[in-house]
Amino acid sequence: MSRVKKSLKNAKVGVFFFIASIFVQFFSRKLFLDNLGDEFIGLETTLRSVLGFLNLAELGIGTAIGFTLYKPIFDENHSEINKIIALLGVLYKRIGYFIIGIGIIVSLFFPLIFNDTSFTLVLIYFVFYTLLSSTLLSYFVNYHQSLLGADQKGYIIQGYFQTLNIVRVILQAFVAIYLKDFYIYIILELIFSIIYSIVVRQKIKKEYPWLIINSTGKAEIIKEYPDIIKKIKQVFVHKMGSFVKNGTDNILVFALVSLESVAFFGNYQLIFTKLGGLVKMAFAGTGSAVGNLIAEDNQQNIKKVFWELMAVQFFIAGFFGLIIYFTMEPFIMLWLGEDYILAKTTLLLMVVNFFIFQISSTVERFKNAYGLYSDTWAAATEAILNLAISLICGSFWGIDGIILGTLVSLILMVVIWKPYFLYKNGFKKSVWLYWQGVLPLGIVFCVSAFVVSFIAQYFVYDRESSNFLNWIVYASIITTIVTITYGTLMFIFIKGFKVFAYRMKDLITKKISR
Repeated sequence: MSRVKKSLKNAKVGVFFFIASIFVQFFSRKLFLDNLGDEFIGLETTLRSVLGFLNLAELGIGTAIGFTLYKPIFDENHSEINKIIALLGVLYKRIGYFIIGIGIIVSLFFPLIFNDTSFTLVLIYFVFYTLLSSTLLSYFVNYHQSLLGADQKGYIIQGYFQTLNIVRVILQAFVAIYLKDFYIYIILELIFSIIYSIVVRQKIKKEYPWLIINSTGKAEIIKEYPDIIKKIKQVFVHKMGSFVKNGTDNILVFALVSLESVAFFGNYQLIFTKLGGLVKMAFAGTGSAVGNLIAEDNQQNIKKVFWELMAVQFFIAGFFGLIIYFTMEPFIMLWLGEDYILAKTTLLLMVVNFFIFQISSTVERFKNAYGLYSDTWAAATEAILNLAISLICGSFWGIDGIILGTLVSLILMVVIWKPYFLYKNGFKKSVWLYWQGVLPLGIVFCVSAFVVSFIAQYFVYDRESSNFLNWIVYASIITTIVTITYGTLMFIFIKGFKVFAYRMKDLITKKISR
């Protein structure tokens, strides 16, 4: 299959199952909060954030290995692919043992960290070590799935992953309602992770019969790939910056506000995370497609694809950002209750963060495809800025201050620095070409946001007679306004968006004609 067809197949499979999982998880979230309590959900979220910190030990190995696999996959060099996967196995096992050790050390401090909670230490340790065991499976058992991602074949296992995830959540909802048992609720996480690992192994064996699953590769293989080790060290710093940017918010909310506030903040976070995940699924395979494109080294085609993806990503960021801003609060009220609604400024800051992350993803995708990780100082600076501003501002303004730290670091290092680094070291061109292309996109979005805000004021949502039917009607009106306004302006003024629209039209027409 071509790059486009593989990307579309990944997108179709991913989006379908992801939407199904979103419905299940949003429905179950309310059940979990009502039956297990805000404090337990806050505890689980906090412990997952701690595990996210431990996973920094992964060092970005998967990212560096994915970049290294693009060329041998393009050349169909099975021998080289086997050696790289063997290297991945050696490195991941080392990291797995390291995470176990650090996890044990961190858990020794739980009596101090969670001294104010109503839960027993037995439960806290059980939750932590069960989630830790589930995480370790990716290091010791199913690390081979990196090959599927690099080969644009993530769709092969995506359906199984999401189906198992949906079944798990349904069973957890049953446990929460009828048993209210914290232990059974958590153990289901590990059981389904084991089942998924077995499925991954079987599917990889079928797809790549020539792949050596249980490699006997030893530590000596590390010496054969000094460039990969160098990339891994660079990616580690970027992973650290990414974690501080995305993974410390829950920990800071717990430390600076309260454990219950983690659950409140987590409700909003869940929506943005799932929406971001949906967009990621829609673009599933494009990262490896770009890697394949870079390996082909067609400069004209690279430039064309870059601006098409920029236009589409800008549209998606603005489309969802505007819709969320107008529909989030009534949705939270219907979903969980009015007590769970956070301040409007909190919502606005989260929308802006979401928007910036989405519009910068194309630059990040190409930067990774070129293997440009040497700007480690930028990642370190981003992490320090984020944490410092979040700590200071969070002490004064709570959740808003914590989010502000993320926003400032995003603007300085992601919006300004990364395009410069990509253009200088990847495209070998002046970064002003980037800003000349981005300026029209920004203007179109700002004009669209102004027009949508002006029109939306004539469609005020009535909270007094609020129900899901009214919300669906209101959300449909807002969506229609955004689609017509933003979509029309993008099509008229943005060439990359117009080219993409015609490309999709041709693909759909060909499919129908068959």
